[in-house]
Amino acid sequence: MKIRVLLVDDETDFREALAERLEVRRFLVTQASSGDEAIELLKGQEVDVVVLDMLMPGKDGMQTLREIKEIRPLAEIILLTGHGTPGKGVDSIQTGAFNYMTKPANLKELLENIVNAFKRKSEHEERIRRANIRSIEIALKEPDAE
Repeated sequence: MKIRVLLVDDETDFREALAERLEVRRFLVTQASSGDEAIELLKGQEVDVVVLDMLMPGKDGMQTLREIKEIRPLAEIILLTGHGTPGKGVDSIQTGAFNYMTKPANLKELLENIVNAFKRKSEHEERIRRANIRSIEIALKEPDAE
């Protein structure tokens, strides 16, 4: 199974170069140049991990993060910024981001974050599946109310 990654960054050269590096490593990559474009893509497409630029024209990374979590609550989000502060990093984690990294991001570190974010998403999905199975089993054991 390939990890589905959505790259959201208004810097075309950066986004395309990163997409190439991820695709060479067998990630399934989709790209968006804005928060609005990312939201539209996510309405019709599942992703595992979103790599999201913090500062973009229009909708910024924090606003986009909040909207992504409404549409795809299990998607893990890694925020990237060239203008980071520790406070913004804490705020993004509290809002639901998996991690917060500064640009230029070390590729090895970013890859590790993507894989770890995917693992966390998979673990959440597995817990949900188990809970659903348990509720079905409990319902099957209950006598019919006639």
